[in-house]
Amino acid sequence: MPKHLLPTTVVGSYPQPEWLVDRAMLSKSVPRTRMHAMWRLPAQHLEEAQDDATIVAIRDMERAGIDIVTDGEIRRESYSNRFATALDGIDADNPAIITARGGQQTPVPRVVGQVRRSRPVELDDIKFLRRNTDRAAKITLPGPFTMSQQARDEFYKDDEELAMAFAEAVNAEALDLQKAGADVIQLDEPWVRNNPELAKRYAVKAINRALQGITVPTVVHLCFGYAAVVPGSTKPAGYSFLAELDDTIAEQISIEAAQPRLDLGVLKDLASKKIMLGVLDLGNPEIEPATVVADRIRNGLKHVAADRLVVAPDCGMKYIPREIAFGKLKAMCDAAATVRSEIG
Repeated sequence: MPKHLLPTTVVGSYPQPEWLVDRAMLSKSVPRTRMHAMWRLPAQHLEEAQDDATIVAIRDMERAGIDIVTDGEIRRESYSNRFATALDGIDADNPAIITARGGQQTPVPRVVGQVRRSRPVELDDIKFLRRNTDRAAKITLPGPFTMSQQARDEFYKDDEELAMAFAEAVNAEALDLQKAGADVIQLDEPWVRNNPELAKRYAVKAINRALQGITVPTVVHLCFGYAAVVPGSTKPAGYSFLAELDDTIAEQISIEAAQPRLDLGVLKDLASKKIMLGVLDLGNPEIEPATVVADRIRNGLKHVAADRLVVAPDCGMKYIPREIAFGKLKAMCDAAATVRSEIG
């Protein structure tokens, strides 16, 4: 793990190459069920191609100067569907359809039996990452509350019971990832803000169960949605579920702050946590100058001590062009270095 102040990291995903995935198809949604048609390679060549693209992502992060790298989530169709659909009790082949308020229809997995993890899902991913970088390695998992909200429950009939079943599955995976060399484990829980009243009932309990026994640094990531899918103009100016996360056992809370121009005064409610601060606006198609990013870091330091601040993009980067993603990460790392030199 980096010893210097203001370490840099990524939220998780990095752009997948056009030769690997149909990015036009990917751009239409954040899939909850499997989207096998997204992959351009036949099954017998897909794993090797994903390995090669993962190495490209790792090297880009290293070249940009990222201190805590991920595998770019290159093998995933979305941040959550690969893990969620690998669990027992989930029927992803015969999905339910959820209709949003705007009329958009989304296929989601159906919960038809007891949710259990009977095999590792991301274990090979962290082993591959660990073999291919000498930097600190982070791996991400979908959070139990979010997975429970992205499925149709036809078995438990109780929201909390379903979330706790997902939490046990996540915990079993996280313990194996820790043993395999993960330096940081992150849970992605963006849906706590979609249904804050339900989240207030049991999201902290589910997150704590998912992280039980994990001794490496842990992160809970919140965001308002991928910038390519949820425009900045529609994003609220604050989180409806944030202060409650101070009661989790996670060491860090990751928030999207650049695109929604979040009032960082809210960070006072997370006094016991390190803050992974989003300082890259992924809705802006241009690469921000390092000077702009440095100002965002300095703004964070008005509310959080330097030894509690981790520098990151707002969200995952999979929906933006790779050259833009790399440029933004390089600007972020240069900005962190500048501010680091100012504070000694």
